[in-house]
Amino acid sequence: MPINVLIVDDSAVVRQVLVSQLEGVAGIRVMGTASDPIFARRKMEQQWPDVIVLDIEMPRMDGITFLKQLMAERPTPVVICSTLTERGAETTLQAMAAGAVEIITKPKAGLKQFLQDSRNQMVEAIRAAAVSRPGRGKGPGRAASVELQPSPKLNADSVLPKAQAGKLFETTDRVVAMGTSTGGTQALEQVLTRLPVDTPGIIVVQHMPAQFTRAFAERLDSLCKIKVREAANNDRVMPGQALIAPGGLHMMLRRSGAQYRVEVRDGPVVSRHKPSVDVLFRSVAGAAGPNALGIIMTGMGDDGARGLLEMRQAGATTLGQNEHTCVVYGMPKEACKLGAVEREVALQEIPRAIIESGRH
Repeated sequence: MPINVLIVDDSAVVRQVLVSQLEGVAGIRVMGTASDPIFARRKMEQQWPDVIVLDIEMPRMDGITFLKQLMAERPTPVVICSTLTERGAETTLQAMAAGAVEIITKPKAGLKQFLQDSRNQMVEAIRAAAVSRPGRGKGPGRAASVELQPSPKLNADSVLPKAQAGKLFETTDRVVAMGTSTGGTQALEQVLTRLPVDTPGIIVVQHMPAQFTRAFAERLDSLCKIKVREAANNDRVMPGQALIAPGGLHMMLRRSGAQYRVEVRDGPVVSRHKPSVDVLFRSVAGAAGPNALGIIMTGMGDDGARGLLEMRQAGATTLGQNEHTCVVYGMPKEACKLGAVEREVALQEIPRAIIESGRH
């Protein structure tokens, strides 16, 4: 069965271009469009969509209000299509916290050309949303058989070489490395807000566009006891702080004497992502070894699976979020297949695991 998509956007140009770009895509059917949530509701009374592509700023009812109503009434996968502005980033993150599973960013100028150029991104976002479970996995996914079309991809070798075995780890500092994608914004909020100030230093890769990671880190910082901020090159990894990899850049862990610091730099897309969880985890395997805890969480695809295996082989403790609490059980599943995960845990158990890792 095809994925039935409803497009809700007040721009006639956006609706027209999205419809034209999705027509003929295998496994996707545009069941209709609406200029605002009120019109969308009328269409949904006739047929409920599998995925909604939703704008935020619209007349009569804004997208966030509509999204919250949906999640309270009948959780439905939603892809947010939001404008690239600082204000838009903050608002979009509110939508992610409310339950949206994917973000597609759109510029103010050159909109039609951008949407045409980003067709593959939209298709992948819709397919990822279709296999997601809004509400953190309280029910079975609707279209679990849908998979992304295969395409060539680079691995972590394109950014840094694999660490050599036998390296000594003289420091006693602990590091927690976390990787996540679809559903990760909500999951990270649930984890980080439950951590005390004496938590080991945390480094995070969340697949997210470059314009959103700073706002995401600032939002988490306002909610958490620990400090949370977007990482900058040469930042020290310290207890009571979480560093979020900037969108569009890779983040790696480095040793500096007895301290850990992060290296943030550009490079090729790895495992179809930048930042890549595989790159982060490989660097942690080499720099921290048994002093690290690696956690792979909800997300589409397999980014992080190989890197987590390298962490385990280097002596690190490795955890995977379990299927029931994942919005998309993709990344943890692939890591389990490789033997990279020592133990699967529910989302609500991850904070305790992080706290306990600092006591070793």
